[in-house]
Amino acid sequence: MTRDFRADLHCHTNCSDGSMSPEELIFHAKEVGLSGLSITDHDTINAYRAAIPAAKKAGIALGSGVEFSSVDEGVSVHILGYDFDLQNPSLQDFCKRHIERRKSRNERILEKLATQGIFIDHEELEKEMSEDHPVGRPHIALALVRKGVVSSVQEAFMRFIGDGKPCFDPGIPISTDETIDIIHEAGGKAFIAHPHLLHNSKLGEKLLKKPFNGIECFYSKCTPQQEQKWVNKARERGLLMSGGSDFHGAIKPGIPLGCSWVDQTTFEQIFQKHRCC
Repeated sequence: MTRDFRADLHCHTNCSDGSMSPEELIFHAKEVGLSGLSITDHDTINAYRAAIPAAKKAGIALGSGVEFSSVDEGVSVHILGYDFDLQNPSLQDFCKRHIERRKSRNERILEKLATQGIFIDHEELEKEMSEDHPVGRPHIALALVRKGVVSSVQEAFMRFIGDGKPCFDPGIPISTDETIDIIHEAGGKAFIAHPHLLHNSKLGEKLLKKPFNGIECFYSKCTPQQEQKWVNKARERGLLMSGGSDFHGAIKPGIPLGCSWVDQTTFEQIFQKHRCC
Protein backbone atom coordinates (compact mmCIF):
# COMPACT_ATOMS: atom_id res chain seq x y z
CA MET A 1 0.00 0.00 0.00
CA THR A 2 1.41 3.40 -1.02
CA ARG A 3 0.89 6.03 1.67
CA ASP A 4 1.09 9.03 -0.62
CA PHE A 5 -1.21 7.54 -3.30
CA ARG A 6 -3.81 10.13 -4.35
CA ALA A 7 -6.38 9.68 -7.12
CA ASP A 8 -8.68 12.35 -8.58
CA LEU A 9 -11.87 10.62 -9.75
CA HIS A 10 -13.64 13.60 -11.32
CA CYS A 11 -11.98 15.52 -14.15
CA HIS A 12 -12.68 16.53 -17.74
CA THR A 13 -10.82 16.78 -21.05
CA ASN A 14 -11.53 18.61 -24.28
CA CYS A 15 -13.52 15.57 -25.37
CA SER A 16 -16.29 17.24 -23.37
CA ASP A 17 -15.95 20.62 -21.65
CA GLY A 18 -12.38 20.65 -20.36
CA SER A 19 -9.52 22.59 -21.93
CA MET A 20 -6.81 19.89 -21.88
CA SER A 21 -6.44 16.97 -24.24
CA PRO A 22 -6.48 13.50 -22.63
CA GLU A 23 -2.70 13.28 -22.94
CA GLU A 24 -2.20 16.74 -21.41
CA LEU A 25 -4.47 15.84 -18.50
CA ILE A 26 -2.57 12.62 -17.78
CA PHE A 27 0.79 14.34 -17.75
CA HIS A 28 -0.60 17.22 -15.69
CA ALA A 29 -1.76 14.62 -13.15
CA LYS A 30 1.81 13.33 -13.01
CA GLU A 31 3.13 16.89 -12.56
CA VAL A 32 0.89 17.58 -9.56
CA GLY A 33 1.85 14.31 -7.87
CA LEU A 34 -1.25 12.21 -8.45
CA SER A 35 -0.96 8.42 -8.66
CA GLY A 36 -4.43 7.68 -10.04
CA LEU A 37 -7.14 9.21 -12.16
CA SER A 38 -10.57 8.62 -13.64
CA ILE A 39 -11.58 10.83 -16.56
CA THR A 40 -15.29 11.60 -16.24
CA ASP A 41 -16.13 13.53 -19.39
CA HIS A 42 -19.76 14.49 -19.85
CA ASP A 43 -21.70 11.81 -21.73
CA THR A 44 -18.68 10.46 -23.61
CA ILE A 45 -15.84 7.98 -23.07
CA ASN A 46 -13.84 8.97 -26.15
CA ALA A 47 -10.94 10.35 -24.11
CA TYR A 48 -9.83 6.86 -23.17
CA ARG A 49 -8.45 6.06 -26.63
CA ALA A 50 -5.65 8.54 -26.05
CA ALA A 51 -5.62 8.48 -22.24
CA ILE A 52 -4.82 4.77 -21.78
CA PRO A 53 -1.46 4.78 -23.63
CA ALA A 54 -0.58 8.12 -22.02
CA ALA A 55 -1.37 6.77 -18.54
CA LYS A 56 0.75 3.67 -19.15
CA LYS A 57 3.65 5.89 -20.20
CA ALA A 58 3.24 8.19 -17.19
CA GLY A 59 2.72 5.40 -14.66
CA ILE A 60 -0.73 6.70 -13.67
CA ALA A 61 -3.36 4.21 -12.51
CA LEU A 62 -6.45 4.85 -14.65
CA GLY A 63 -9.99 3.65 -14.00
CA SER A 64 -12.86 3.95 -16.47
CA GLY A 65 -15.23 6.84 -15.77
CA VAL A 66 -17.96 9.03 -17.24
CA GLU A 67 -20.40 11.69 -16.03
CA PHE A 68 -23.93 11.39 -17.38
CA SER A 69 -26.62 14.05 -17.27
CA SER A 70 -30.01 12.73 -16.19
CA VAL A 71 -33.36 14.05 -14.97
CA ASP A 72 -35.45 12.92 -12.01
CA GLU A 73 -38.73 14.64 -11.16
CA GLY A 74 -37.77 17.46 -13.52
CA VAL A 75 -34.49 18.09 -11.67
CA SER A 76 -31.05 17.70 -13.23
CA VAL A 77 -29.11 14.86 -11.60
CA HIS A 78 -25.52 14.11 -12.60
CA ILE A 79 -24.37 10.53 -12.28
CA LEU A 80 -20.78 9.29 -12.24
CA GLY A 81 -20.18 5.88 -13.76
CA TYR A 82 -17.04 3.98 -12.75
CA ASP A 83 -15.38 0.61 -13.37
CA PHE A 84 -17.39 -0.25 -16.50
CA ASP A 85 -16.37 -2.02 -19.69
CA LEU A 86 -15.35 0.65 -22.20
CA GLN A 87 -16.27 -1.72 -25.04
CA ASN A 88 -19.81 -2.39 -23.84
CA PRO A 89 -22.19 -1.78 -26.81
CA SER A 90 -25.09 -0.52 -24.68
CA LEU A 91 -22.92 2.09 -23.00
CA GLN A 92 -21.41 3.17 -26.32
CA ASP A 93 -24.88 3.54 -27.86
CA PHE A 94 -26.00 5.50 -24.80
CA CYS A 95 -23.14 7.96 -25.34
CA LYS A 96 -24.22 8.37 -28.98
CA ARG A 97 -27.76 9.18 -27.83
CA HIS A 98 -26.34 11.91 -25.63
CA ILE A 99 -24.40 13.38 -28.56
CA GLU A 100 -27.63 13.61 -30.57
CA ARG A 101 -29.34 15.15 -27.54
CA ARG A 102 -26.62 17.80 -27.36
CA LYS A 103 -26.93 18.61 -31.08
CA SER A 104 -30.65 19.35 -30.83
CA ARG A 105 -30.11 21.22 -27.56
CA ASN A 106 -27.42 23.41 -29.15
CA GLU A 107 -29.82 24.35 -31.94
CA ARG A 108 -32.45 25.47 -29.44
CA ILE A 109 -29.90 27.47 -27.43
CA LEU A 110 -28.76 29.27 -30.60
CA GLU A 111 -32.39 30.01 -31.47
CA LYS A 112 -32.92 31.54 -28.01
CA LEU A 113 -29.73 33.60 -28.33
CA ALA A 114 -31.00 34.89 -31.69
CA THR A 115 -34.14 36.20 -29.98
CA GLN A 116 -31.76 38.28 -27.81
CA GLY A 117 -30.13 39.69 -30.93
CA ILE A 118 -27.07 37.44 -30.60
CA PHE A 119 -26.37 35.43 -33.73
CA ILE A 120 -23.92 32.50 -33.74
CA ASP A 121 -23.35 30.53 -36.92
CA HIS A 122 -24.46 26.95 -36.24
CA GLU A 123 -22.27 25.62 -39.06
CA GLU A 124 -19.24 27.35 -37.53
CA LEU A 125 -19.87 25.53 -34.25
CA GLU A 126 -20.39 22.21 -36.01
CA LYS A 127 -16.95 22.54 -37.62
CA GLU A 128 -15.49 22.16 -34.14
CA MET A 129 -17.44 18.96 -33.63
CA SER A 130 -16.08 15.50 -34.22
CA GLU A 131 -16.78 12.06 -32.82
CA ASP A 132 -14.22 12.74 -30.10
CA HIS A 133 -15.15 16.38 -29.48
CA PRO A 134 -18.93 16.97 -29.42
CA VAL A 135 -20.00 20.61 -29.09
CA GLY A 136 -21.49 21.60 -25.74
CA ARG A 137 -22.41 24.77 -23.88
CA PRO A 138 -18.77 25.74 -23.19
CA HIS A 139 -18.16 25.94 -26.96
CA ILE A 140 -21.17 28.25 -27.30
CA ALA A 141 -19.80 30.27 -24.38
CA LEU A 142 -16.42 30.58 -26.13
CA ALA A 143 -18.21 31.77 -29.28
CA LEU A 144 -19.90 34.47 -27.19
CA VAL A 145 -16.47 35.53 -25.89
CA ARG A 146 -15.06 35.66 -29.45
CA LYS A 147 -17.97 37.85 -30.55
CA GLY A 148 -17.36 40.24 -27.66
CA VAL A 149 -20.79 39.64 -26.15
CA VAL A 150 -19.21 38.58 -22.85
CA SER A 151 -15.72 38.79 -21.41
CA SER A 152 -15.45 35.22 -20.12
CA VAL A 153 -16.97 31.75 -20.27
CA GLN A 154 -18.21 32.26 -16.71
CA GLU A 155 -20.06 35.43 -17.71
CA ALA A 156 -21.68 33.61 -20.65
CA PHE A 157 -23.11 31.03 -18.28
CA MET A 158 -24.15 33.60 -15.68
CA ARG A 159 -25.96 35.85 -18.18
CA PHE A 160 -27.20 33.60 -20.95
CA ILE A 161 -26.75 29.83 -21.04
CA GLY A 162 -26.36 28.60 -17.47
CA ASP A 163 -29.15 26.57 -15.86
CA GLY A 164 -32.26 28.71 -15.57
CA LYS A 165 -30.82 31.62 -17.59
CA PRO A 166 -32.71 33.20 -20.54
CA CYS A 167 -31.13 31.06 -23.28
CA PHE A 168 -30.79 27.82 -21.33
CA ASP A 169 -32.38 24.68 -22.74
CA PRO A 170 -32.39 21.39 -20.81
CA GLY A 171 -32.47 19.16 -23.87
CA ILE A 172 -34.40 15.91 -24.22
CA PRO A 173 -34.41 14.36 -20.74
CA ILE A 174 -32.93 10.93 -20.03
CA SER A 175 -34.04 9.43 -16.74
CA THR A 176 -31.86 8.72 -13.74
CA ASP A 177 -33.22 5.15 -13.61
CA GLU A 178 -32.25 4.38 -17.20
CA THR A 179 -28.79 5.88 -16.66
CA ILE A 180 -28.14 3.69 -13.62
CA ASP A 181 -29.34 0.63 -15.55
CA ILE A 182 -26.98 1.33 -18.47
CA ILE A 183 -23.97 1.74 -16.17
CA HIS A 184 -24.82 -1.52 -14.42
CA GLU A 185 -25.37 -3.29 -17.74
CA ALA A 186 -21.81 -2.29 -18.68
CA GLY A 187 -20.55 -3.91 -15.47
CA GLY A 188 -19.99 -0.56 -13.78
CA LYS A 189 -20.84 1.29 -10.58
CA ALA A 190 -23.16 4.31 -10.41
CA PHE A 191 -22.46 7.20 -8.03
CA ILE A 192 -24.45 10.34 -7.21
CA ALA A 193 -22.24 13.22 -8.39
CA HIS A 194 -21.68 16.34 -6.22
CA PRO A 195 -24.77 15.68 -4.05
CA HIS A 196 -24.31 18.96 -2.16
CA LEU A 197 -25.69 20.67 -5.30
CA LEU A 198 -29.02 18.90 -4.80
CA HIS A 199 -30.87 21.58 -2.89
CA ASN A 200 -34.06 19.51 -2.74
CA SER A 201 -33.56 17.31 0.32
CA LYS A 202 -36.58 15.13 -0.52
CA LEU A 203 -35.09 14.36 -3.92
CA GLY A 204 -31.78 13.53 -2.27
CA GLU A 205 -33.47 11.00 -0.01
CA LYS A 206 -35.37 9.54 -2.97
CA LEU A 207 -32.15 9.14 -4.95
CA LEU A 208 -30.58 7.25 -2.07
CA LYS A 209 -33.33 4.63 -2.42
CA LYS A 210 -32.27 3.93 -6.01
CA PRO A 211 -29.64 1.24 -6.74
CA PHE A 212 -26.62 3.55 -6.60
CA ASN A 213 -23.31 1.97 -5.64
CA GLY A 214 -21.84 5.08 -4.11
CA ILE A 215 -21.81 8.81 -3.45
CA GLU A 216 -19.25 11.45 -4.41
CA CYS A 217 -18.56 12.55 -0.85
CA PHE A 218 -15.32 14.48 -1.40
CA TYR A 219 -15.48 17.38 -3.83
CA SER A 220 -13.80 20.71 -4.45
CA LYS A 221 -15.96 23.59 -3.21
CA CYS A 222 -17.41 21.38 -0.47
CA THR A 223 -17.05 22.41 3.15
CA PRO A 224 -15.92 19.77 5.66
CA GLN A 225 -19.45 19.85 7.11
CA GLN A 226 -21.01 19.15 3.70
CA GLU A 227 -18.59 16.29 3.07
CA GLN A 228 -19.27 14.75 6.48
CA LYS A 229 -23.02 14.81 5.85
CA TRP A 230 -22.61 12.62 2.76
CA VAL A 231 -19.93 10.43 4.35
CA ASN A 232 -22.46 9.65 7.10
CA LYS A 233 -25.18 8.84 4.56
CA ALA A 234 -22.82 6.56 2.62
CA ARG A 235 -21.79 4.72 5.79
CA GLU A 236 -25.42 4.33 6.93
CA ARG A 237 -26.30 2.67 3.61
CA GLY A 238 -23.10 0.72 3.02
CA LEU A 239 -22.27 2.72 -0.12
CA LEU A 240 -18.86 3.40 -1.63
CA MET A 241 -17.41 6.91 -1.37
CA SER A 242 -15.65 8.68 -4.24
CA GLY A 243 -13.95 12.04 -4.52
CA GLY A 244 -12.53 14.36 -7.12
CA SER A 245 -11.89 17.94 -8.08
CA ASP A 246 -14.22 18.38 -11.11
CA PHE A 247 -11.20 19.82 -12.92
CA HIS A 248 -11.89 21.54 -16.27
CA GLY A 249 -8.58 23.34 -16.81
CA ALA A 250 -8.83 26.87 -18.19
CA ILE A 251 -12.63 26.57 -18.48
CA LYS A 252 -12.88 26.67 -14.66
CA PRO A 253 -9.48 28.02 -13.60
CA GLY A 254 -10.28 28.18 -9.90
CA ILE A 255 -10.34 24.38 -9.48
CA PRO A 256 -6.89 22.71 -9.49
CA LEU A 257 -6.51 19.05 -10.40
CA GLY A 258 -6.08 16.91 -7.30
CA CYS A 259 -7.58 19.40 -4.84
CA SER A 260 -10.00 16.64 -3.87
CA TRP A 261 -9.02 12.99 -4.06
CA VAL A 262 -9.28 9.44 -2.68
CA ASP A 263 -6.62 7.12 -1.29
CA GLN A 264 -5.39 3.83 -2.71
CA THR A 265 -7.78 1.67 -0.68
CA THR A 266 -10.79 3.58 -2.00
CA PHE A 267 -9.45 3.55 -5.56
CA GLU A 268 -9.06 -0.23 -5.44
CA GLN A 269 -12.53 -0.70 -3.90
CA ILE A 270 -14.10 1.20 -6.79
CA PHE A 271 -12.00 -0.14 -9.66
CA GLN A 272 -12.09 -3.89 -9.18
CA LYS A 273 -12.94 -5.14 -12.67
CA HIS A 274 -12.15 -2.57 -15.36
CA ARG A 275 -8.89 -0.87 -14.53
CA CYS A 276 -7.57 0.62 -17.76
CA CYS A 277 -3.99 0.46 -16.49
